[in-house]
Amino acid sequence: MREDLVALADAAANENVHAAVRQIGTLHDARHVIFDNDTRFMFASVFDGSWDTYIDDFAQTVVGARFDKVFSHSEGFPGVTDPGVKDWFIAQQEPAGVFVSAYPDLTVQQIYKDQRVDDAFQAVLDTPEFRAALDNPANAELLATPAFQKLMEEAAA
Repeated sequence: MREDLVALADAAANENVHAAVRQIGTLHDARHVIFDNDTRFMFASVFDGSWDTYIDDFAQTVVGARFDKVFSHSEGFPGVTDPGVKDWFIAQQEPAGVFVSAYPDLTVQQIYKDQRVDDAFQAVLDTPEFRAALDNPANAELLATPAFQKLMEEAAA
């Protein structure tokens, strides 16, 4: 299993895996942990939406094959495309005692959008045209608004 996890970690850098995770668009993070002298295994993930959709989405991408490879080491795992796989996963689940999120109200899609908007805004900030607009007296009223001031403060942070 350790060898398969190393291969999975190497594959995580693979463009196809990243493309599949991006296409699914609901996975915040995932981790695999082997513990208790290599006798127990834990998979934990954070995702948006329903659990059923999450499992279905992964089964239909290259990630599903990776799941099969790693979970094949688990007793009784039927395969990610098997109709009984969800029942198997549910039988293995343990609830988290505590779960804390730094951004509980943001979906993966909102985070992607925030990144795109920030990238675009940062590119605008770096243009001579933006600097000229800041120096133009005709824009003084807009630049003095609390909303614009907050925007600039956040951009500088």
